[in-house]
Amino acid sequence: MSAGTTGPGPFCVMDCSILARTTGLEAQSLRELRDALLAVDPASLYYHFWGGLLRPTFDDPEYMNDFAVWVGRDLRDGQLAERLAMVDPVVHPTLEDLRAELVDLCDDRLDALDGPAWVDRRRRFYFLAADIVVIPTGRSVASPDDLPAALALFSRGAIFYHFVDARRRRDDDRDDLRAWIEDHDGDTYAPVAARLAAVDPFQASLARLRQQVIAAVELGLAEVAR
Repeated sequence: MSAGTTGPGPFCVMDCSILARTTGLEAQSLRELRDALLAVDPASLYYHFWGGLLRPTFDDPEYMNDFAVWVGRDLRDGQLAERLAMVDPVVHPTLEDLRAELVDLCDDRLDALDGPAWVDRRRRFYFLAADIVVIPTGRSVASPDDLPAALALFSRGAIFYHFVDARRRRDDDRDDLRAWIEDHDGDTYAPVAARLAAVDPFQASLARLRQQVIAAVELGLAEVAR
Protein backbone atom coordinates (compact mmCIF):
# COMPACT_ATOMS: atom_id res chain seq x y z
CA MET A 1 0.00 0.00 0.00
CA SER A 2 1.64 3.26 -1.05
CA ALA A 3 1.61 6.40 1.06
CA GLY A 4 -1.30 8.72 0.56
CA THR A 5 -3.66 5.89 -0.43
CA THR A 6 -6.30 4.44 1.82
CA GLY A 7 -7.45 0.99 2.85
CA PRO A 8 -6.84 -1.64 5.53
CA GLY A 9 -3.16 -2.22 4.68
CA PRO A 10 -0.13 -0.72 6.47
CA PHE A 11 0.67 2.97 6.36
CA CYS A 12 3.85 3.43 4.32
CA VAL A 13 6.01 6.27 5.63
CA MET A 14 7.47 8.66 3.08
CA ASP A 15 9.98 11.46 3.49
CA CYS A 16 10.27 14.51 1.26
CA SER A 17 12.23 17.64 0.50
CA ILE A 18 11.10 20.82 -1.19
CA LEU A 19 13.02 22.26 -4.13
CA ALA A 20 12.71 25.89 -5.14
CA ARG A 21 12.66 27.00 -8.76
CA THR A 22 12.49 30.49 -10.17
CA THR A 23 9.31 31.84 -11.74
CA GLY A 24 10.89 34.88 -13.40
CA LEU A 25 8.66 37.25 -11.41
CA GLU A 26 9.94 39.73 -8.85
CA ALA A 27 8.80 42.84 -7.01
CA GLN A 28 10.41 46.06 -5.85
CA SER A 29 7.26 47.74 -4.51
CA LEU A 30 3.89 46.84 -3.08
CA ARG A 31 2.26 47.59 -6.43
CA GLU A 32 4.63 45.18 -8.18
CA LEU A 33 4.02 42.58 -5.48
CA ARG A 34 0.28 42.86 -6.00
CA ASP A 35 0.56 42.62 -9.80
CA ALA A 36 2.85 39.60 -9.59
CA LEU A 37 0.47 37.88 -7.15
CA LEU A 38 -2.21 38.06 -9.83
CA ALA A 39 -0.02 36.34 -12.40
CA VAL A 40 2.25 33.92 -10.55
CA ASP A 41 1.95 30.13 -10.68
CA PRO A 42 -0.06 28.77 -7.71
CA ALA A 43 3.00 26.65 -6.87
CA SER A 44 4.69 29.90 -5.88
CA LEU A 45 1.98 30.73 -3.37
CA TYR A 46 2.47 27.24 -1.95
CA TYR A 47 6.21 27.72 -1.66
CA HIS A 48 6.05 31.10 0.03
CA PHE A 49 3.51 29.90 2.60
CA TRP A 50 4.61 26.32 3.20
CA GLY A 51 8.24 26.21 2.02
CA GLY A 52 9.50 27.98 5.12
CA LEU A 53 8.51 24.97 7.21
CA LEU A 54 11.12 22.81 5.48
CA ARG A 55 13.86 25.42 5.38
CA PRO A 56 16.41 25.02 8.21
CA THR A 57 15.10 28.14 10.00
CA PHE A 58 12.35 30.66 9.52
CA ASP A 59 13.46 33.98 8.08
CA ASP A 60 11.44 35.62 10.83
CA PRO A 61 9.58 33.49 13.39
CA GLU A 62 7.11 36.34 13.91
CA TYR A 63 5.81 35.98 10.35
CA MET A 64 4.79 32.57 9.02
CA ASN A 65 4.91 33.40 5.31
CA ASP A 66 7.49 35.01 3.03
CA PHE A 67 5.21 37.82 1.87
CA ALA A 68 4.74 39.12 5.41
CA VAL A 69 8.48 38.81 6.07
CA TRP A 70 9.41 40.86 2.99
CA VAL A 71 6.74 43.53 3.52
CA GLY A 72 7.77 43.96 7.16
CA ARG A 73 11.54 43.71 6.80
CA ASP A 74 12.20 45.31 3.41
CA LEU A 75 9.18 47.49 2.63
CA ARG A 76 9.02 48.40 6.34
CA ASP A 77 5.24 48.37 6.31
CA GLY A 78 4.45 46.85 9.68
CA GLN A 79 0.71 47.33 9.34
CA LEU A 80 0.43 45.30 6.14
CA ALA A 81 2.98 42.77 7.37
CA GLU A 82 0.80 42.05 10.39
CA ARG A 83 -2.26 41.57 8.21
CA LEU A 84 -0.39 39.28 5.84
CA ALA A 85 0.98 37.31 8.78
CA MET A 86 -2.57 36.62 9.96
CA VAL A 87 -3.50 34.88 6.70
CA ASP A 88 -4.01 31.18 7.43
CA PRO A 89 -3.82 29.14 4.21
CA VAL A 90 -5.53 26.22 5.91
CA VAL A 91 -8.90 27.99 5.82
CA HIS A 92 -8.72 28.45 2.05
CA PRO A 93 -10.06 25.53 0.02
CA THR A 94 -7.83 26.36 -2.96
CA LEU A 95 -4.67 28.32 -3.68
CA GLU A 96 -6.76 30.59 -5.89
CA ASP A 97 -8.81 31.56 -2.84
CA LEU A 98 -5.58 32.26 -1.01
CA ARG A 99 -4.38 34.38 -3.93
CA ALA A 100 -7.58 36.42 -3.83
CA GLU A 101 -7.15 37.27 -0.14
CA LEU A 102 -3.52 38.34 -0.66
CA VAL A 103 -4.46 40.59 -3.58
CA ASP A 104 -7.34 42.10 -1.59
CA LEU A 105 -4.99 42.91 1.30
CA CYS A 106 -2.53 44.57 -1.06
CA ASP A 107 -5.30 46.54 -2.77
CA ASP A 108 -6.64 47.78 0.57
CA ARG A 109 -3.19 48.95 1.61
CA LEU A 110 -2.47 50.61 -1.74
CA ASP A 111 -5.74 52.55 -1.45
CA ALA A 112 -4.63 53.85 1.94
CA LEU A 113 -1.13 54.94 0.88
CA ASP A 114 -0.18 58.19 -0.83
CA GLY A 115 2.40 56.28 -2.84
CA PRO A 116 3.92 52.80 -2.46
CA ALA A 117 7.47 52.54 -1.14
CA TRP A 118 10.21 51.02 -3.24
CA VAL A 119 13.11 48.90 -2.07
CA ASP A 120 16.66 48.74 -3.35
CA ARG A 121 17.02 46.30 -6.26
CA ARG A 122 19.20 44.11 -4.08
CA ARG A 123 16.24 43.60 -1.74
CA ARG A 124 13.63 42.67 -4.32
CA PHE A 125 11.13 39.92 -3.63
CA TYR A 126 11.79 36.94 -5.91
CA PHE A 127 8.85 34.68 -6.55
CA LEU A 128 9.93 31.05 -6.30
CA ALA A 129 7.87 27.92 -6.85
CA ALA A 130 7.91 24.57 -5.06
CA ASP A 131 8.63 21.09 -6.36
CA ILE A 132 8.20 18.24 -3.85
CA VAL A 133 10.69 15.35 -4.04
CA VAL A 134 9.25 12.25 -2.36
CA ILE A 135 11.59 9.68 -0.79
CA PRO A 136 10.46 6.20 0.38
CA THR A 137 11.72 5.35 3.87
CA GLY A 138 10.98 1.63 3.82
CA ARG A 139 9.11 1.95 7.11
CA SER A 140 5.43 1.20 7.66
CA VAL A 141 2.84 1.30 10.43
CA ALA A 142 0.57 -1.73 10.83
CA SER A 143 -2.11 -0.31 13.12
CA PRO A 144 -3.26 3.10 14.41
CA ASP A 145 -2.28 1.82 17.88
CA ASP A 146 1.35 1.88 16.72
CA LEU A 147 1.25 5.50 15.55
CA PRO A 148 2.63 7.29 18.65
CA ALA A 149 5.88 5.32 18.60
CA ALA A 150 6.13 5.56 14.81
CA LEU A 151 5.46 9.30 14.73
CA ALA A 152 8.31 9.92 17.17
CA LEU A 153 10.63 8.70 14.39
CA PHE A 154 9.08 10.81 11.63
CA SER A 155 11.53 13.28 10.12
CA ARG A 156 10.47 16.85 9.49
CA GLY A 157 10.06 15.90 5.83
CA ALA A 158 7.77 12.99 6.71
CA ILE A 159 5.59 15.20 8.89
CA PHE A 160 5.44 17.77 6.10
CA TYR A 161 4.55 15.22 3.42
CA HIS A 162 1.89 13.30 5.34
CA PHE A 163 0.34 16.07 7.40
CA VAL A 164 0.92 19.32 5.52
CA ASP A 165 1.36 18.57 1.83
CA ALA A 166 -1.34 15.90 1.91
CA ARG A 167 -4.06 18.45 2.55
CA ARG A 168 -3.30 20.12 -0.78
CA ARG A 169 -2.40 16.91 -2.59
CA ARG A 170 -5.54 14.98 -1.72
CA ASP A 171 -8.96 15.77 -3.19
CA ASP A 172 -10.72 15.25 0.16
CA ASP A 173 -8.59 17.77 2.12
CA ARG A 174 -7.58 15.13 4.68
CA ASP A 175 -4.05 14.50 5.89
CA ASP A 176 -2.66 11.05 5.05
CA LEU A 177 -2.79 9.86 8.66
CA ARG A 178 -6.44 10.73 9.11
CA ALA A 179 -7.36 9.20 5.75
CA TRP A 180 -5.58 5.95 6.61
CA ILE A 181 -7.14 5.77 10.07
CA GLU A 182 -10.64 6.41 8.77
CA ASP A 183 -10.29 3.78 6.04
CA HIS A 184 -8.45 1.35 8.31
CA ASP A 185 -11.23 1.23 10.91
CA GLY A 186 -13.04 4.54 10.94
CA ASP A 187 -15.69 3.52 13.46
CA THR A 188 -13.25 2.30 16.10
CA TYR A 189 -10.70 5.07 15.66
CA ALA A 190 -13.07 7.97 15.01
CA PRO A 191 -11.76 9.89 18.08
CA VAL A 192 -8.21 9.74 16.69
CA ALA A 193 -9.30 11.03 13.29
CA ALA A 194 -11.29 13.83 14.93
CA ARG A 195 -8.29 14.91 17.02
CA LEU A 196 -6.07 14.98 13.92
CA ALA A 197 -8.61 17.00 11.95
CA ALA A 198 -8.46 19.71 14.64
CA VAL A 199 -4.68 20.26 14.36
CA ASP A 200 -3.76 23.35 12.32
CA PRO A 201 -0.58 22.46 10.39
CA PHE A 202 0.37 26.08 9.74
CA GLN A 203 0.67 27.46 13.24
CA ALA A 204 3.90 25.79 14.38
CA SER A 205 7.29 24.57 13.27
CA LEU A 206 7.44 21.01 11.97
CA ALA A 207 9.12 19.83 15.17
CA ARG A 208 6.31 21.31 17.25
CA LEU A 209 3.72 20.08 14.77
CA ARG A 210 5.05 16.53 15.21
CA GLN A 211 4.51 16.84 18.96
CA GLN A 212 1.00 18.17 18.40
CA VAL A 213 0.19 15.27 16.07
CA ILE A 214 1.56 12.74 18.57
CA ALA A 215 -0.49 14.35 21.35
CA ALA A 216 -3.62 14.29 19.19
CA VAL A 217 -3.16 10.59 18.40
CA GLU A 218 -2.47 9.70 22.03
CA LEU A 219 -5.55 11.57 23.25
CA GLY A 220 -7.67 9.93 20.57
CA LEU A 221 -6.37 6.47 21.42
CA ALA A 222 -7.11 7.12 25.11
CA GLU A 223 -10.70 7.86 24.16
CA VAL A 224 -10.84 4.67 22.09
CA ALA A 225 -9.62 2.65 25.08
CA ARG A 226 -12.35 3.92 27.44
